[in-house]
Amino acid sequence: MTDSVKGGKMNEIKIAPSVLSADFAAMGAAVEKLEKCGADMIHCDVMDGTFVPKITFGGDMIAAIRRHTALPLDVHLMVVNPQNQVRFFAEAGANFITVHREACGENLKNVLRLIKNCGAHCGVVVNPDTPLREVYDCLELCDMLLIMSVYPGLGGQKFIDYVLPKVEEARRIFDAQGIGKDIEIDGGITEENVRRVKDAGANVIVTGNTVFKSDDMAKTIANLRTL
Repeated sequence: MTDSVKGGKMNEIKIAPSVLSADFAAMGAAVEKLEKCGADMIHCDVMDGTFVPKITFGGDMIAAIRRHTALPLDVHLMVVNPQNQVRFFAEAGANFITVHREACGENLKNVLRLIKNCGAHCGVVVNPDTPLREVYDCLELCDMLLIMSVYPGLGGQKFIDYVLPKVEEARRIFDAQGIGKDIEIDGGITEENVRRVKDAGANVIVTGNTVFKSDDMAKTIANLRTL
């Protein structure tokens, strides 16, 4: 899934709309429309009501979405003890599973290895206030780094500007190592600020309301990719 970095160039831009903003009663149709409109991945926010206040959906929803699209499913676990959920989501059809540094603690490396052993790509997530240095020792192991640009748990929040240096730092590390790692950014991304996050080094763009509230989803997805 991950493209190589050559000569310091950033990976291919991918748009991963979050179905947190979709109509849950018509999720299959929403996912099919995203694929037709040019989305590259489907971002699925799984919340347990404990790690974050909100509850969204579980593995059964991932399995249902899987039946409606061939696009990669990018499952973001905002849950406590994610190691207890990983196998279920992998078997449900997740291609990427990302877990929070804040939820895993010292067990993070083992959780990332478990994801790989279950046949999915693994990623680590850091909240806006978590320094990147807290995951330095896991960057080589993970396939993707997800940097939150809002606090996890609620959709529609405003983009937090101070995460941009963290994105730049991560891209410098990956470029220096000459390895093709995706840097995903999630939270408050719009057509007005997407250029800034891409210039900082993010190449997987998660956005919910910007796409789902658009009058022309295909045009919005294309703009997010090319602006």
